This record gives sequence, structure tokens and C-alpha cells, in this order.
Amino acid sequence: MSYEGKMLADYKMPTRKEVEQALLKTLFKHNGVVKEFAKGEEIVDEIANEFMLNESQRTAVLERIYHKENRIVKTPLWHRLLFRAADSLAKEKLVSKPTSTIQLTNKKEWMLTESGFDAALKLLNIPKTQKEFLPTKSFEVQKIVKKLIETPRPQNYNPFDKEKKIVKVSLESALRARGFRQAIIEAYDYRCAFCGLKINSPDSLYWEVEAAHIVPHSSMGKDDIWNGLALCSLHHWAFEVGWFTLHDNFNIQVSSKVNSLPSDFGRVKDYDFIRVYSSKSSKIILPKRKENYPHQNSIRWHRENKFYH
Repeated sequence: MSYEGKMLADYKMPTRKEVEQALLKTLFKHNGVVKEFAKGEEIVDEIANEFMLNESQRTAVLERIYHKENRIVKTPLWHRLLFRAADSLAKEKLVSKPTSTIQLTNKKEWMLTESGFDAALKLLNIPKTQKEFLPTKSFEVQKIVKKLIETPRPQNYNPFDKEKKIVKVSLESALRARGFRQAIIEAYDYRCAFCGLKINSPDSLYWEVEAAHIVPHSSMGKDDIWNGLALCSLHHWAFEVGWFTLHDNFNIQVSSKVNSLPSDFGRVKDYDFIRVYSSKSSKIILPKRKENYPHQNSIRWHRENKFYH
């Protein structure tokens, strides 16, 4: 038995397989990413608490001689076990290593792959059908997000995908749809562009905000950052049915049909979610990057085809 193996046995540490499974579940709970297992990182203690490790197990140290500099290197045994479990998951292509993730997100993190996402769902008994509603990141989806967010903004943008067909959902189209959703809600910082609502579920797995198409799928609208808005479910519905539209300067326009509504319509107690935007100066909350603003060509189409003047 190796020195490290003997230490693991002596301190009755969890098996690598157990730690791998705990890591997959923890990655899922942290929206698909965790930082490296450095001292002081919250994630290190979080997983240790899951295994109810005692103080000796948490503080045990491996010692090895670093011959190049002729010095002794000390590594916490628990950190080493976490790293080895994560490295094993990376070899199985269930997570991406920090050296790969940093090239995608500029952050040194372990990130779930699609296969790792599926494995985590299985461990947690969550149906795969929930993937499209979850904000959990995967390496493959983040590649799409990066492309959507960083593609140079076109001057003459065409928001229509003439080749789009209503067919059985393929893996590629499902990834693209999730990439669109993730790119939109990230660009708008997980808040509604109209009311600014930003909230997730108590378990942090679901965000209330939705990625809305300006030119909808039913009209062959593209899954592009310039054809999307982050909206809460209430304002998503209202925008989709034509109560609101946008001017080219991103000011909100309310349908004149609101004047014929009974006074108690459109109210949530004292909050009137339609009439509150009647002011000509009401403007949506925009992404930080101008390149990610909704495109005027998408907005004009909505104004001319979905909005009730």
C-alpha cells in the first residue's frame, strides 16, 4: 500500500468513488462550477460536512519531498482526495479541468460536462427533461454562450432563421436552446429587463427569469443574443401577447388598449404591471455590454407584428 493509501485508510477517509459522487452533486448545486480546492474555499468544508469528517480527517497532512528544491511539501489529505476525485471525473469526461475551463470563462474552475450533468441528475433522481429549465452550466453549453455573447454585433442583423424547421429536437438544437437561454439571462444578470426582478428558488436551482425571443420561434426567430430579452414570467407573457413593445432607443411603449381595461385588470395589489410603464421615459434594463443589446431589427418586427397599438 502506498504512503497516501495508508494515510487514507488510517484516517478512515471516504472512498474516491464516494467523493466523486459527492462532487458531481455539489457541482450541480453550485450551477455546474466549483473553484479549485484551495485552503479556505467554502466548497472544501461543504463536502467535508457532507461526510461528517472530524477535525483530524480535515487537518491530516501528507508530506513528500520535492527533490528539485530539496524541501518538504505538505498537502492536506482531504484536499488531495478532492483533487484526485475531480481529476478522475475529468478523465471520464464528466468534468472539465480548470486548465480547460479558464480558456472558456477566464476562471480556474471545475465545470460539469453534459455527461457529468446527466450523471448528477441521475444521482439526484431529477428527470433529464428538467435540463432545459435549469441554469446549471455545462462545458458544451458555455461554449455556445461564449460564441453568442462574443460574436461581433452585425449592423444589418436578420433575426429570422429561414432554414429552421419544426422537427424532432436533436442534441445539437437542445444545446443551442440552452445556450441561448443561458446567454440571455447571464447578459441581463439574471433579472427581468422590465421590472428588474431577480430571484431564484430556495435551493438555488431555478431562476425566475426567462429568456424571451423578440421574434418568436413560431415566426422562425433566431436563437441569438440580439433576438432575446430576459423577462420575468409575467412580463414575458405580456410582451409576447402584445401589451408592450420597444422603441429603437429601448424605451417601453404600452398598448393604448390598456385604456379600455377595467381598472382592476393588470394589478397585483397596488402594483399595476402594465400601466406603470405608461411614461414615455420608461426604459428597459440593458446588458452591461452594448454588443449584447437587443437589435433594432428584432424590435421593429415585434412592434409591427406583435404589438397592439
